[in-house]
Amino acid sequence: MQKTVVRRRALAAAFPYTVPIFAGFWFIGLAYGVYMNVSGFSFWYPLLMSMTIYGGSLEFLTVSMLLSPFAPVQTLLVALMVQARHLFYGISMLDKYRGLGWKKYYLIFGMCDESFSINYSAKIPEEVDRGWFMFFVTLLNQLYWVSGAAVGGLLGGIISFDTKGLDFVLTAMFVVFFVDQWLREERHYTAVIGVGSSLLCLIFFGPEGFMIPAMVCILALLTLFRGPVERAGGLA
Repeated sequence: MQKTVVRRRALAAAFPYTVPIFAGFWFIGLAYGVYMNVSGFSFWYPLLMSMTIYGGSLEFLTVSMLLSPFAPVQTLLVALMVQARHLFYGISMLDKYRGLGWKKYYLIFGMCDESFSINYSAKIPEEVDRGWFMFFVTLLNQLYWVSGAAVGGLLGGIISFDTKGLDFVLTAMFVVFFVDQWLREERHYTAVIGVGSSLLCLIFFGPEGFMIPAMVCILALLTLFRGPVERAGGLA
């Protein structure tokens, strides 16, 4: 009985933090599910991929990967580079995840930008169990994404409408992330590193081969200048 009370209290405390995430995740998840369907995949694909991959930008990229010739090494490198920012998230959460038992493993798997932001900065009330609070934040956010992707996959097969330009959702999502990061930083280190690395690699490697070198450069520079970036608030 006591454990049930602890969980309910943590769920009640976590839910309000995730309400804004619900709106964004459901819209993008719906678009992703529809995009998968019109690309020739049944709704099982966005459902299972959102449950297992659980990386919005990577899942959009996976659509084109599945439609391209088999290239496992390139796919591995792209996935690693696109999600490489989670290396920094994980390092930042080492102390917060300490001593959480089995919940730690789900928190590691379910970490996304939004869950990290909430769990890292939220003021958790003293009477609320910290581990269960972070668990429910992570679980609710993933449920929003999975349900949105599944419903989008179903709607794509039921409703006929013009989906031209739907794949621009991915570009729009990256623009929103960039603008949000720009507004939160006083000294725009990460923005300059990201844009500068991408432009230089685009010039040297061309539009077909710049992405992996750009991500390598970004990761290397963020690692090299991690101290100044963190002091400026760029990785928090």
